[in-house]
Amino acid sequence: MKAASTLSKQLIFKYEHQAADFNIDELVQSAARVIAPLWPIQTFAARHPWMGLEEQTFEQTARRLKQQLHVDIYPKSSIFRSAKQRGEIDESILEKKLMEWLDSHQPGMPGETAEAFCKAALKLDDIPEQLLSSPNVKKLAKQAASRTIDDRETRFIKPLSVFAGQKTAHLLDHHVIKWCKLFLDESHSAWRLPHREKGFYSAWRQLVEHDPALPRAERQRLNGWPEEPRDALKRSLRALGISDGDVQAYFEAHLLSLPGWAGMMLWRSRQSRDEERLLLEYLAVRLSMEWMLIEPYLPLSEPKPGKEMQLAPLIAAWLHWGGITSDEWLELSAAEQKARLTLARRFDDITCRRLWLEAWEQTYAAEVRKLIAANKPAAAETSEPVLVQLAFCIDVRSEPFRRALEKSGPFETFGTAGFFNLAIETCELGSKHSHSSLPVILKPQHRVKETAEESSFQSYQEHQKAAVSLSSAFKMMKQNLLAGLLLPEVSGPWLSLQMAARSLIPRAAGQAFRKARKAWLKKPQAKLSLDRMETPDAGIPVGFTEEEKAAYARQALQMMGITDRFAPLVVICGHGSRSTNNPYASALDCGACGGASGAFNARVLAALCNLPSVRQRLRSDGIFIPDDTVFAAAEHITTLDELQWIYVPELPAKAQQAFDRINSALPDVSRTVGAERLGELPQLGYKNPRHEVERFAEDWSEVRPEWGLARNASFIIGSRRLTRGADLEGRAFLHSYDWRKDEDGSILSGIISGPGTVAQWINLQYYASTVAPHYYGSGNKATQTVTSGLGVMQGNASDLLAGLPWQSVMLSDQEIYHAPLRLLVVIEAPREHIERLLEQDHRFRRKMENGWIILASIDSHGNWENWTNTK
Repeated sequence: MKAASTLSKQLIFKYEHQAADFNIDELVQSAARVIAPLWPIQTFAARHPWMGLEEQTFEQTARRLKQQLHVDIYPKSSIFRSAKQRGEIDESILEKKLMEWLDSHQPGMPGETAEAFCKAALKLDDIPEQLLSSPNVKKLAKQAASRTIDDRETRFIKPLSVFAGQKTAHLLDHHVIKWCKLFLDESHSAWRLPHREKGFYSAWRQLVEHDPALPRAERQRLNGWPEEPRDALKRSLRALGISDGDVQAYFEAHLLSLPGWAGMMLWRSRQSRDEERLLLEYLAVRLSMEWMLIEPYLPLSEPKPGKEMQLAPLIAAWLHWGGITSDEWLELSAAEQKARLTLARRFDDITCRRLWLEAWEQTYAAEVRKLIAANKPAAAETSEPVLVQLAFCIDVRSEPFRRALEKSGPFETFGTAGFFNLAIETCELGSKHSHSSLPVILKPQHRVKETAEESSFQSYQEHQKAAVSLSSAFKMMKQNLLAGLLLPEVSGPWLSLQMAARSLIPRAAGQAFRKARKAWLKKPQAKLSLDRMETPDAGIPVGFTEEEKAAYARQALQMMGITDRFAPLVVICGHGSRSTNNPYASALDCGACGGASGAFNARVLAALCNLPSVRQRLRSDGIFIPDDTVFAAAEHITTLDELQWIYVPELPAKAQQAFDRINSALPDVSRTVGAERLGELPQLGYKNPRHEVERFAEDWSEVRPEWGLARNASFIIGSRRLTRGADLEGRAFLHSYDWRKDEDGSILSGIISGPGTVAQWINLQYYASTVAPHYYGSGNKATQTVTSGLGVMQGNASDLLAGLPWQSVMLSDQEIYHAPLRLLVVIEAPREHIERLLEQDHRFRRKMENGWIILASIDSHGNWENWTNTK
């Protein structure tokens, strides 16, 4: 121990004043590619965990995570077997995938031998543990140790604390989590971290030497430690013996150790200049503490498995799947043994499950192709003139509602991004704070406020302030030692009554509390600040200029495909959800917009399209909106399967007729969609479907108020004629698109880069939470701890959990609900349009070529073409 300590101090002394030949800031930013930004849970946004790794193939990323973290991102064997039993995987496609793989690899042995081995391995039958550890296999591996095998795995760097023992690695994580919680707390703690304003590293540096959770000897090791995080990082790296060429890889390994907390630091670092080096500070704290904990054990290095240990599983594979005995193995020549070992190395478990996943995805694509081909648009269309056109978000939950609505009358629906291309942040009536109401990958350019007459607004504001003050007082009393003793006596009767009501009659109680709050607040009819207003600061402007109003309306109408043949009533439908006592409530709202409902945007767009000045400008662009066409706004409540009106201006006769017609159809539509959705939710049975739907939204014990976007699998870009009448089972994002109106491809490019990206993020968020719930999910919702107003943990010392809870993707502990398939993107356009898109959008092309999405197209004659072989 003493010698190791002396060596470590010598390393520090040697490198303390040496100028590093690398840029520490650039290496930190480059290392950040292995994690994804994590938004606070109240602004939950879909998060593609591997967004920075798309320059690699999906398989390469899978191999890295498997080797470095023991995290498997291909579905496990039991998931594939269940899918096969349900008829979701076509065995003929699986066999075809195998033959394609064999054709692309020269096995160096008779073809029938290689095929028989691979077919046996493809059954996903695990090699018995007793065979793997048998003395006979070890003996054969020892004899074959001289064989050189092709395709050796790349070795990935791991934190040195891992090699000091799991206890040390867990202890490091425990301390880092503690400091992250204290620093990132969003005013939920009664005690604020001292020196927080100086930054994460500085606050830690001044307090860590007084941390009672650390032994005195460990704290003393940090005496004289650098005051600046960059210097601390460099000193830690030198003391740990990390070579310059391994620095980025070492940073990556530490970021992957706690991807949730590291992801939150990454997100915060991108929000303001004051915290732009927060991720660097996080690594400085983590590596400094790692050195402090393992200093007595230095130098440490990763133990390398012997050649015999590498060969034993490969030989066991041939004994188990190859149908040969030990004697037969020994009779093979050296070249024959090498060829078989190489094949076993190449056709490993990851390769097998890659082929299974591709077969599953291609089976689903074939089903979508069949549905579209069998669809008869003419039969689905009514001869009655369209009375109402409705624009919905592309969210998969809109698909069943649109399908039921179109069957109920002369209604036409369209799909578009749920923020309706409005780059706005919204400020609701009486609120001093605004929030972005657009996808998190974009930045707001305008602010829209709600305003009201002073007489009615004053009363509402007073009631709102009283509600906020009451909530703040309750929180302060809970956190105060003396007041906390009195609080149960004061609040007990009311809270007991509320608990009993919400537990025994959740539906009635929830609706009663909601109505009582609404009646007490008395929110007046609010107007929107659509006209540009002069603001004293240089921040985001309030309202729009006349040119901007027309530009936003034109862009929105073009993206949703409503530029002619306007119906008397056009409804812009945002969407939101409703649930009680649910940390993931925002995850059930718009998956793109950070948990914001699209209702506000819908109201803004409808109001813009009703302005005479906007319509006049649109005419110069060839968009003629009839004078008697009226735009209205509604909100699709996905938990209730309801369409609730939020903005209905004065209606002329035709529009009023259309409004009455759709209002009469909506109750039946809600019942139809609700019954379809209830059939997918696990439950013990119900007497009244409508009451059960309402209970799910109000019951505070309900862990699964709705499925959200589970089972999403495809993104179809094209005219509604492709899919109208087809039952896509709520699995498809549907975006309206007419290639005939997109001569330069700009509309398609915008769909792919915006909604297409968000759909992929949503898809891979659900995928990751299903295949690796322990690493990318968030565990059982019933045992989650809401932490510091940021997110959830399991217990009080876990990573900040970035994914979806178990109940969002699983029917039970053993049975999945979400099918983990990569997103199938189907574009209705001629071949040359797809080629132009791939030539211009290199990022999209890379996603396709590297197997992060699957691309198909349908030309003007209805011919389907697959564009990619997934990797």
